[in-house]
Amino acid sequence: MNRDKTVIKWIDEISRVIIQKKDNQLEIEQKTSANDLVTNMDKWVEKELVERIRSAYPEDRILGEEGFGDAVENMSGTVWFVDPIDGTLNFILQNENFALMLAVYEDGVPVQSYIYDLTLNKLYKAIKGEGVSCNEQLLSEPANVSLSEGMLATNSSIMIEDKYDKVRKIARKSLGLRLVGSAGLETVEVAKGSIAAYIATNLKPWDIAPGILFMEELGLKATQFNNEPLDLLKNNNIVFATPKAHDEIMKLMNI
Repeated sequence: MNRDKTVIKWIDEISRVIIQKKDNQLEIEQKTSANDLVTNMDKWVEKELVERIRSAYPEDRILGEEGFGDAVENMSGTVWFVDPIDGTLNFILQNENFALMLAVYEDGVPVQSYIYDLTLNKLYKAIKGEGVSCNEQLLSEPANVSLSEGMLATNSSIMIEDKYDKVRKIARKSLGLRLVGSAGLETVEVAKGSIAAYIATNLKPWDIAPGILFMEELGLKATQFNNEPLDLLKNNNIVFATPKAHDEIMKLMNI
């Protein structure tokens, strides 16, 4: 079985367990703050995926949110990124708007990415050189719209913290602002052409690793706020956007 089919099989099997047990009483722990939470389900999913990756691909390294992977200090060889439940707060409080995410990189180059919207049963997949699909139906390259022609998605810290005032100015240039609370699902909206750009602060490597290949395959932009390439060994302030919207955002940030 090739790696793509293997990953899809894993996602299918593990997601069935999540759906089956998501209404059960969760064990919830606080990580860094009251809105940075982890559940027993996050931990189980990551542990299960890490064990499967280690068994099938013992030479590969893994960077996962809940710490079951490796201490990855460089991007040489094959590196997997695992986000077991992206949007844990949504998972706990809303019971929707969360995703399971995986990405595979070869020597720093993204080759496979998966974002599975469990609530809607939609698996978004990007394979290098083969485009992006939703439930195996290829997505078209989104229209290259400007900020004034589309909506902007962001994360909540931008709206709360005063130091991101420039980003609020960017939001005012768009048709409207949207906050979902899941980096993966916001990424999907850019890939579908539903929003012109997604801007977010302090995202972890596993939050953005799948989305980079989505952007590359669809002719979209993926950079840091300073227009530098994204660094998958640290946290990033990110812009995923159409080329037109990206250019506008860079100018509004005075870059």
